[in-house]
Amino acid sequence: MNHGSSRLPTTPAFLVRSVVVIPALNEDLCIADTVRHWLLRGAARVRVVDNGSTDQTGSLAAATGAEVLREVRRGYGAAAWLGTQQLPERIEWILFSSADGSDRLDEPGAAAFQSAIDAGADLVLGERVSLAESRQHLGTIQRFGNVFCCRLLAQGWGHCFRDMASLRVIRRTAFEQLRLRDRGFGWNTEMQVRAVEEGLRIAEVPVRYHPRTLGQPKISGSPLGILRAGWGILSIVTKLYSARGTRWQSQPTKPEPDREAAGRTGSR
Repeated sequence: MNHGSSRLPTTPAFLVRSVVVIPALNEDLCIADTVRHWLLRGAARVRVVDNGSTDQTGSLAAATGAEVLREVRRGYGAAAWLGTQQLPERIEWILFSSADGSDRLDEPGAAAFQSAIDAGADLVLGERVSLAESRQHLGTIQRFGNVFCCRLLAQGWGHCFRDMASLRVIRRTAFEQLRLRDRGFGWNTEMQVRAVEEGLRIAEVPVRYHPRTLGQPKISGSPLGILRAGWGILSIVTKLYSARGTRWQSQPTKPEPDREAAGRTGSR
């Protein structure tokens, strides 16, 4: 799987001030190409958070040029959270990407992200439903889950999202303002809800979605994965809806153990 090009892509201004956080679990077939993509795009730093892989995900990511952290607690949110901690001062943006190569940012997508940021957005979400070439790669379960979750958020918070995709970039100061608590599959949902609650400037831009070509999907690839993801999303939506109008979201998050010491290899 080679997504490289003989011509280096133009680097968007926001990426040279961004850390790309990539939660990963047993993605040794895809992780090297994913890391390489973001380095070629010009990201200031690429962090792969190995979430308990039993394969060579961590070592391959490090060999390709990523900084590798290890989070022993299983959960997308747990891995994503660790990737946002103790960032260098120069980092102004945090970009979240899947590990399987589906979140590659081409020239039009990068330009759209940059335009949204230039217009003042605090949170830019890649959405896969506007472009037919992206929409056709979404499975039935992904389509249903997207529509269902977006409708829940529209009913509960009055903001009509188009997608709940993993590819997104958020201003570092805005991310810190959200104080996210979910450490499982509800991470992305909580981020979007909290962004609405905190009055962040939110933009959704069309991106090309590339289907996985190697390895096994962690969610849609098994009934158990689907159930876990669905339950995690419903749980966080219920909790957030119940907390509307309270100070729950503004209470300080208790410090968590520093898990970076569990393993850090590679740097850029």
